[in-house]
Amino acid sequence: MIINFRKYVLFGGIILLAGCANHVENNTESIVKMEKDTLNNPLIAEWNGPYKGVPAFDKMNIEAIKPAIRKGMELKLAEIDKITSNPEPATFENTIIPLEEAGKELDRAFVYYGIYSSNMSSPEFREVQKELAPEISEFSSKISQNPELFQRIKTVYEAAKDQNLSPEKQRVIQLIYEDFAMDGADLNTEDKKRYAAINKELSALYTKFSSNVLADEEGYVTYLKEDQLGGLPDSYIKSAAKAAEDRGEDGKYAVTNTRSSMDPFLTYSTERKLREKVWKTYYSRGDNNDAYDNKQIVKKILELRDERVELLGYANYAQWRLQDRMAKNPENAMNLMMQVWPAALARVEEEVTDMQKIADSENTNIKIEPWDYRYYAEKVRKEKYDLDSEEVKQYLELGNLTQALFFTAGELFNYKFTPVKENSVPVFHEDVKVWQVSDKESGKVIGLWYLDPYARTGKRSGAWATTYRGYTKLTGDKPVLASNNSNFIKPAPGEPVLVSWDDAETFFHEFGHALHFLSSNVEYPTLNGGVRDYTEFQSQLLERWLSTDKVINQFLRHYKTNEVIPQELVTKIKKASTFNQGFGTTEFLASAIMDMKYHTTDPAKIDINTFEKETLKKLNMPEEIVMRHRTPQFGHVFSGEGYATGYYGYLWADVLTADAAEAFAEAPDGFYDKEVAAKLVKYLFAPRNSMDPAEAYRKFRGRDAKIDALMRNRGFPVPQDSIK
Repeated sequence: MIINFRKYVLFGGIILLAGCANHVENNTESIVKMEKDTLNNPLIAEWNGPYKGVPAFDKMNIEAIKPAIRKGMELKLAEIDKITSNPEPATFENTIIPLEEAGKELDRAFVYYGIYSSNMSSPEFREVQKELAPEISEFSSKISQNPELFQRIKTVYEAAKDQNLSPEKQRVIQLIYEDFAMDGADLNTEDKKRYAAINKELSALYTKFSSNVLADEEGYVTYLKEDQLGGLPDSYIKSAAKAAEDRGEDGKYAVTNTRSSMDPFLTYSTERKLREKVWKTYYSRGDNNDAYDNKQIVKKILELRDERVELLGYANYAQWRLQDRMAKNPENAMNLMMQVWPAALARVEEEVTDMQKIADSENTNIKIEPWDYRYYAEKVRKEKYDLDSEEVKQYLELGNLTQALFFTAGELFNYKFTPVKENSVPVFHEDVKVWQVSDKESGKVIGLWYLDPYARTGKRSGAWATTYRGYTKLTGDKPVLASNNSNFIKPAPGEPVLVSWDDAETFFHEFGHALHFLSSNVEYPTLNGGVRDYTEFQSQLLERWLSTDKVINQFLRHYKTNEVIPQELVTKIKKASTFNQGFGTTEFLASAIMDMKYHTTDPAKIDINTFEKETLKKLNMPEEIVMRHRTPQFGHVFSGEGYATGYYGYLWADVLTADAAEAFAEAPDGFYDKEVAAKLVKYLFAPRNSMDPAEAYRKFRGRDAKIDALMRNRGFPVPQDSIK
């Protein structure tokens, strides 16, 4: 997942347009006090120190957040007023350029805001979020619905059709104009007021949804006793003991309510009743009919989204949202998903049959249930492929995997990663480490890479990437500040961090986002954004390097003996690469299809208590599998709008990924072919959003992508007619 603080700000899973709500007290005394407070506010101040300035994470404090955000919004609105009050006719230079440059102080404040919301949340900060969310929404509306500003943008947009502008200028004008038009800039005064009011209400709902999920993740912990550890690996037991100790439960073992803790427990625990408890606890987040229940919040979000796009003349939210994506409309997105769905269901049936045979052979007298799937899938993996996931983990140590990332970046991008000296660059938590990224030949500093690897209280679950500062030619040659964030379970002192193959792939995936940030070579800040069903492609492609011979032979080493992973084990991994694809594809597609169904159905016809269940039943969803993200916890979709009707994008991107991977596989030097790598960087990474994604892919591949490679990768039958 990407979080880009330049255009979008993620507040604990909430994506809102950056730059929102002017907050000014009504009395002069308060204004003077606010001015004094913000002058010395470290969260709004220009960044100092090495690398042409870095965030002052060592000076962060929650008390400074509100005045920093409010002052930043005030300053940006003043910059907008300066643009609109210009008596000269609107031009690219006097309208688009200052708009692109506006809001530097606010951008800096939002970096800290984002850290508190995603990496270091607390009850105190959530109160700040709750208070600021509507102000931020109001501020966003003041910009997106400013008639004088939009008229100037529209003037530049229309004049550009007859001007010989550079492709990047044409692109940035187009994107800015379309953003404003999609956000209601052309509405009449009354509809604009309603549009802004809806956005304000939605912002509060997004904050509440995200806070509720986080509360359920923090509030539910399953504690184990010594005699309940059957089947669990030693590494997991040690981490669970530390997690319990951190929560004041010495002598116990904690299964926290996060995917990183739940998933391995369900895979290895022999305690079926406990597996059921842990499974139900995890998949009922936001769905416990208590103060943190999200079902009615989802209902209201859907109603407000539908009302908002109706003001713009669209039949449904998906139609509005997808017009600027690669899919273009919900029909194309659904068409892709439904080509894959039947093959995934057929594979699930095969997988369940294999698992049930093992369960029957053990005389357990059970029917495979959702909390059994991972456990028996692991048994099938061992039986079919003689592949033990725990054995594989011994060769996937986090430090070695990090070096594997650096090696891959060096081969493809010519980057060198060097640890910065301790305390030379401020960090927001002692677990965070920082590396300098430079060009191997010239030595030029490209940027910094921050890694926050471990799960902790207050940190949202999952893995994501973000930028604290992106590169654009307009804003000057400053090093990119990129960040990767994971939720590996922190080990006991002196113990290694051993991860699963899936988690290793995710580590590579998120690093792909970071490389996308670091390689940017765009003119204007807006071009550092992305098209949602395209931006996951680059990171999904980078996952492929984990299983290349060079990475395997150098970095997949036993954490104790340093021996390279045996070739026979590698062969087993590759043979098993399509194993459990029914589960993985179906749990993902169920979420993606539900996302689209929610946003193409009249909300008045949706009963939140039954819609998910009834829709999945019509799709013949297997009883043994649940959606990867059930509705009341689907943060991608309901804690903001970045991925709403866009969750399918991971599959769309995977079509590109599989097709592009075959381009490397067919090259003379395979995945390390310099010619193909150069085209990869030139057309698919460095341009960011300065080029239409479909055009960029054609320049790389020489044609549009086809679905064939994706189906082959997953071991599914290739359809007669490929999708482009």
